[in-house]
Amino acid sequence: MIDRDKRVFIYTILCIAIITILVITFDLFTSVNKPVIQGSVECKTYLVSSKIAGRIDSIFVAEGDWVERGELLYTISTPELDNKLKQVEALRQEAKAFRDEVERGARKQQIEAARSMVEKAKAGASLAQTTFDRISRLYSKGVVARQQYDEAIAELEAMNANLLAANAEYSLALAGATSEQREIVAAKYSEASSVVDEVNLYIGDSKVTAPASGIVSTITSNSGELIGTGFPVITITNTDECWATFNIREDEMEQIEYGKRFKAFIPALKSWAEFNVYYIASEADFATWTATRARGGFDIKTFEIRAKCRDKSLKILPGMSVIIYKI
Repeated sequence: MIDRDKRVFIYTILCIAIITILVITFDLFTSVNKPVIQGSVECKTYLVSSKIAGRIDSIFVAEGDWVERGELLYTISTPELDNKLKQVEALRQEAKAFRDEVERGARKQQIEAARSMVEKAKAGASLAQTTFDRISRLYSKGVVARQQYDEAIAELEAMNANLLAANAEYSLALAGATSEQREIVAAKYSEASSVVDEVNLYIGDSKVTAPASGIVSTITSNSGELIGTGFPVITITNTDECWATFNIREDEMEQIEYGKRFKAFIPALKSWAEFNVYYIASEADFATWTATRARGGFDIKTFEIRAKCRDKSLKILPGMSVIIYKI
């Protein structure tokens, strides 16, 4: 009976020892092979929008399409801008005609008319002078009344003033516009041209092109829908500019520095790749876990770091997991 109890006791101890060894071995194995840090791939994205509001006329791409920089993505119908362009074009033509007229000066016919007025005024002044001389002699002999003498003087002065005005008009016709007038009409034409250019720029923005090469990841609107200014219609993902983002615990940050290289596993590609750190957040964030304060722990914060894959041939895509087993 005693021997049997001893055997049971020995077997029990052996079983406990074996189970303990197995548990320790499993823990060691899993602690070596379990991931240290898991991150994900992010890529540069472009939100494509327009400076003008309107109704989408046509969309020329679909989600998943590869587009090149400068490729036409969609167009916006702009009947209001088209009408506005006609208005400002008419204003510019008017300003141009006025400017050309001022630059050209008075027409030949206007100059001839002014010269004719001078000749007519000269003839009138000459006749008035002759009449005054005759009336003056007669008045001195007492033949004519004082009123006729005064009328002759008034007529002479009027004809001389007429001649001065005609000469001034003729001089203006020959000289053309003043420098100030030329500057004013030139400024008016420049202003009208600027407005035309501005409207043309807005109309040009109704044809929206790709700002960079990449994959069309989302299209948020359809043809015929109204969109506002700056509303993102298409999102383009540039798969040539990707990086991996990780959240590193603050108690592990001593192992991280700019330019540090490490190897990580990409499960989607079943491949290892080398990365190098190019960005470290300047401020930490709280992690999703909290230490057990009853055991003297503290809240752990994390720092975001970003690392670029050195192997450009790997086709990493946004959302892919990147696993670091050892920093």
